[in-house]
Amino acid sequence: MTETPGGPVNEMPRSQRPTKSIRVLLAEDQGMMRGALALLLGLEPDIEVVAQVGAGDAIVDAALLHRPDIALLDIELPGMSGLDAAAELREQAPDCRVLILTTFGRPGYLRRAMEAGAAGFLVKDGPVEELAAAIRRVLTGETVVDPALAAAALSAGPNPLTARERDVLEASVDGATVADIAARLHLSESTVRNYLSSAIGKTATRNRMEAMRAARQQGWL
Repeated sequence: MTETPGGPVNEMPRSQRPTKSIRVLLAEDQGMMRGALALLLGLEPDIEVVAQVGAGDAIVDAALLHRPDIALLDIELPGMSGLDAAAELREQAPDCRVLILTTFGRPGYLRRAMEAGAAGFLVKDGPVEELAAAIRRVLTGETVVDPALAAAALSAGPNPLTARERDVLEASVDGATVADIAARLHLSESTVRNYLSSAIGKTATRNRMEAMRAARQQGWL
């Protein structure tokens, strides 16, 4: 028994305390958020954050070095998105299960996460207790998805854009000209125009910048 300002409390004998067994890699580009999550998860008796990274292109190397059971990944990361990193983890570290944790609950992101092999998808506004419970469930082989987001994804339907249409829209983000996009993607300018026209039609927008914004809002990019 130990004394606290509020009076005596019972303390679990050291021999009866659970051993940390779930090894977690945490990928989050905001340092304060990353530190807070690591601290809160570390308070759980059976969870240990063994690696923290702030860029997507550092995820696979960290996973191969630290051998986590669970990789907790944000989507929008510098260097490589969490979705692309999830796909690489599936190939290079298949024993590491991926749980996507993001601010952006976009239906298209959920579909892409599942296609990349993620075992779970949660938004960041939930309590850490729910996140810890999701980590435990994912470790046992369950798939854990935010219910509201799952419903939205079902109603939204599949991503209508082809891979090349997504490429040309993403290449348009910085205001690049058709010639710039063609050179960057090794395509002819007429082919780029065709892909852009198709993407604009599928997103029911008026120009490529509107199409890019609409596709991002849906999580298609």
